[in-house]
Amino acid sequence: MTFSLATNPPGGVVQASIDKEDQCKTIIDSDNKGRLVCIGEAILASYKHSSYLKFLICNTVCFIASLSIILFLVSGIPINHPFPVWFLSTGMCITLTSLALTYLYAANMVTPNTLWNSVDDNAFGIALIVWIVIVSIVAVILIVRLFVRIVNKCYKK
Repeated sequence: MTFSLATNPPGGVVQASIDKEDQCKTIIDSDNKGRLVCIGEAILASYKHSSYLKFLICNTVCFIASLSIILFLVSGIPINHPFPVWFLSTGMCITLTSLALTYLYAANMVTPNTLWNSVDDNAFGIALIVWIVIVSIVAVILIVRLFVRIVNKCYKK
């Protein structure tokens, strides 16, 4: 999913024209700055530069975290110990959080401001806060559980 978003971003990419020799042109972005955009580049990267950068960072974190989890699972490391389970759980929290942020930034870039601002009490902001609270609770539980297992293991010896 994240690979697809990187290669086919929201808003699409600048398409090539067979009869045109000029491969790049200057456009005016949302900050009234002229930006050079070339064939094959993401359109929203030029129009909404800062939002697209946040989207791309979250998408990349999600992609790398997902690949790390898959590599960890297929590497043959036993997962019947506390640390590997904690590592996988933490990795999934990072993956899902960055996926949720990727969605939020993509939705923000492609949704008109009139519609985005008309959502009562900014439902997307509330959803983001709820998600952060849920992930924080899960993270605290994982850290406490790992700590308790380590302490219990030390006292049993």
